[in-house]
Amino acid sequence: MLTKKQHELLIFINDRINKSGVSPSFDEMKDALDLRSKSGIHRLITALEERGFIRRLPNRARALEILRLPDDMATAAPKPAAKSFSPSVVDGGFRKRAPTPVPASTMAGSFDGISELPVLGRIAAGTPIEAIQHEVDRIAAPAALMGSGEHYILEVQGESMIEAGINDGDQVIIKRCDDASSGEIVVALVDREEATLKRLRKKGASIALEAANPEFETRIYGPDRVSVQGKLVGLMRRY
Repeated sequence: MLTKKQHELLIFINDRINKSGVSPSFDEMKDALDLRSKSGIHRLITALEERGFIRRLPNRARALEILRLPDDMATAAPKPAAKSFSPSVVDGGFRKRAPTPVPASTMAGSFDGISELPVLGRIAAGTPIEAIQHEVDRIAAPAALMGSGEHYILEVQGESMIEAGINDGDQVIIKRCDDASSGEIVVALVDREEATLKRLRKKGASIALEAANPEFETRIYGPDRVSVQGKLVGLMRRY
């Protein structure tokens, strides 16, 4: 699942490489997506790299390699760049699974230590929580992993938090909140566009979103650019 801008950029890079054998320049990408500065392109490329769609080739200028494409981009043509951000849900290969069998009484909320929580999508997709208008599934989860408050589930995509024990494909239980303590793992919304699962570090007037994988850099932002959408309280994994 990608944001609209990430989706457009991936299409543009892929088409340019297929046509010319060379990835486009940052200026060309900026103009194609109608962005005002190259810093936005840097953020989009970093997000695509973290999610395993592209990689930068070392010691070569303008060197990007496409590693994979989402299912919905296999035959997609580039779309005109939007003038302003309009949140939307992009499928990106997320398929609704058959509901987890649970007794009918569970539908009311919980029973015998089990709660049924909504699944809202994939956290590493970058789609803002507010942009998701409906759940894609419901999953029974142990009530022992939760306390009071509202909770939801996101499926993890990517490996930026593997040293915190969070792997690609894991399902994380998130408690909805708008603040967290330094050191907690949170769902952070950056620039009202990109949602990511990272460890929150408060450093003076700045906020750092820290990956748990040495291959991914810590990203630092001003406090007005980051809002907390929830914090990690539990994790479920299928083998």
